[in-house]
Amino acid sequence: MSETDNTPRPLRILLLAAEVVPFVKTGGLADVAGSLPPAIRALGHDIRVAMPRYGRIDPRRFNLKLLPKTFVVPLDNRMEPGQLREGRLAYDVPIYFVENARYFDREGIYMYPDDAERFIFFCRGALEGVRQLGWQPDVVHCHDWQTALVPNWLKTIYARDPFFCQTASVYTIHSLAFRGIFGRRVLEIAGIAEYEFTAGPDGTRDGQVVDFMARGITYADVINTVSPTYAREILTPEFGENLDGLLRQRQDRLFGILNGLDAEDYNPATDPYIARRYTAETLEQRAENKAALQRYAGLEVAPETPLLGAISRLTDDKGFDLIQAMLEPMLKHLDVQFVLMGTGEERYHRFFLEIAQRYPGRMAVFLTFNTPLARRIYAGTDIFLMPSRFEPCGLGQMIAMRYGSVPLVRAVGGLVDTVQDYDPSAQTGTGFLFRAYDALAFYTAVVRAVETYRYTDVWRKLQQRGMQQDFSWQASARAYVELYRLACSLRAQMAQGISRTS
Repeated sequence: MSETDNTPRPLRILLLAAEVVPFVKTGGLADVAGSLPPAIRALGHDIRVAMPRYGRIDPRRFNLKLLPKTFVVPLDNRMEPGQLREGRLAYDVPIYFVENARYFDREGIYMYPDDAERFIFFCRGALEGVRQLGWQPDVVHCHDWQTALVPNWLKTIYARDPFFCQTASVYTIHSLAFRGIFGRRVLEIAGIAEYEFTAGPDGTRDGQVVDFMARGITYADVINTVSPTYAREILTPEFGENLDGLLRQRQDRLFGILNGLDAEDYNPATDPYIARRYTAETLEQRAENKAALQRYAGLEVAPETPLLGAISRLTDDKGFDLIQAMLEPMLKHLDVQFVLMGTGEERYHRFFLEIAQRYPGRMAVFLTFNTPLARRIYAGTDIFLMPSRFEPCGLGQMIAMRYGSVPLVRAVGGLVDTVQDYDPSAQTGTGFLFRAYDALAFYTAVVRAVETYRYTDVWRKLQQRGMQQDFSWQASARAYVELYRLACSLRAQMAQGISRTS
C-alpha cells in the first residue's frame, strides 16, 4: 500500500493489556488481546502487543527472547529498571513482555496492595521500551483500568515529547464494574500529580481517590466497549457504575465493537478435547459427546433428556441468584439435567454441591476451570445458560452456538447483540432470550427451551442456525482500524489547535 494510490498508509498500533492468551488468562480481556492483533495484522497493519512478564510465564516454554537494551521508568521520585522480552502471537505479531522482578515475579497476577504501582510501571515501561526500540506508534490501544493512565500521560507528560506527541489513544472498556480506584498518592507515583482534570469529572464522589477508569474515559481520543448494546447501556444509571454522567459527556467519542471469536480454536470439526468431532451437517455425531459428558459427570445417560450447562464465575452478576432460585423447581418439575463448571462465591459452592448430592444422576458440579472439560460441556450440552445481570459482550454464548449448544440468555449487552430469540411461527432465531431480571422470567425461558427441544427437526435447525453464525474477528478488526484512524485524526486536530494557541 502507498500514498500514491490514495490508500491510507498502514498504521503502527501498540496494544497494552494486563493479560493475553496463551500466556495468562483470567477473563475475556485475554481472549481479545490475543485474537484481535493477528486479525489486524492480516489487514496489513503493524500492530504489537505489550503485557507484564508475570512470574508464571516461563520464557523457555514460550521461547521469549531477552532484548539487549535496558531502560529506566520514572516512578515517584526514583528510577526503576526495566527490560523487554519478545515473543510472537499468531500471524507473527510481536509481543513485548515488560520485566521487573520486584513487581511481577509473584505467584498471582492481581489483588496485590501495590497493584496501582505495578501497572503504572508496566504501562510506562511499555512506552519507554518501544522508545528504546525506535518504534513509534501512531496509536496506543489501552484495555481496562490497568492501562487507563496512558491516555492521561499522552495529554500531559508526553504531550510535547517528540516521540509521543502525535500518538493517539483508544481506550477499551471491557467492564465498568472494575474501575481501579486508589488513593491520590498514585498520582505522584505516576508523575501526574501536578495535572488536574480539564475535560470532566473523575467519576468519584470523593476527591481523595483516583479512578483509573474515569481517567481513561476522560483523556482518550476515542473510547469503545465490546458490544454496541453495552455502549448504549453504560450511558444509563442502571449500567453506568456511577460513570454514566462522564460517559454521556463523551458519548460523541464512544463506540461499541462486538468482540470476535477465534474460529480456528473453537471448532467442533477439529477440537482435540471432545469425544467425537462434527459439523453443522453431521450433527447426529454430536450425540456421542452428550453421552460422554453424561458418563464423565455421573449423570444418567439419557439421550432424550435436555442437558443444560453453564460455565462461569459463580456470582450474582452472572445471574446465579436466578439459577439458585429456580434450579430445584427445574429439577423437580422438568425432565432436565444440569452440569456446571466454575468457581466464585463460597455460598454458591455450598449450594450447588448440596443440590448435586440431593439429585444424583441429574446434577453435576465442577468447582474448577479447565479447557478440556469446558469444550466437552460446550459440545455435550443441549442448552447453555447465561442469565447475566449485565454482560459487556460475553464469549460463552458464541462458543456455545459454534458447538451446537443452544444459548438461553438475558437480553442485555453482547448477549442480545449475538443471540436472536427463537420465533416458532417464522422458524427463525438462534436461542432463547428473556428481558426482566427476574427468576420467573428466567424459568419461563427454560420451559420454552425444554418444550422446543422435544421437536427434533426444529431443534436441529435451531442448532444449525447458531453454528452457521460468523463471529470471526475479521469484521471487528476492520471496525477497530476505522476507530484507530478516527483517533489519529482527532489527535491531529487537537495538536493543530495547540500549535495555533502556543
